[in-house]
Amino acid sequence: MGMLLTATNAGAATGGGIMMIVWLVLLFLFMYFFLIRPQKKEQKKMAAMLSTLEVGDCVLTSSGFYGIVIDITDDTVIVEFGNNKNCRIPMQKTAIAQVEKADAE
Repeated sequence: MGMLLTATNAGAATGGGIMMIVWLVLLFLFMYFFLIRPQKKEQKKMAAMLSTLEVGDCVLTSSGFYGIVIDITDDTVIVEFGNNKNCRIPMQKTAIAQVEKADAE
């Protein structure tokens, strides 16, 4: 009788371990599809937007300022703000939140 009870408890412990692995896999899949994947899509979209950036485009910076791109280097841009043509500020490309093409007008 004692051997029968030991075998039953061992079987229950193995089933619980498999269920724990199934829950961990489901949790990982949930995190991938609802957290990781959308963030990667957004990063690709932002990289595509910044790669098409050209001189003369109207941009919105992450701080909320609108300006026009005057010059572009590898990782920085010079943006002109307002009507005053002397207000030109260099900033990183990653500070650009939105781009409106100059020929879209």
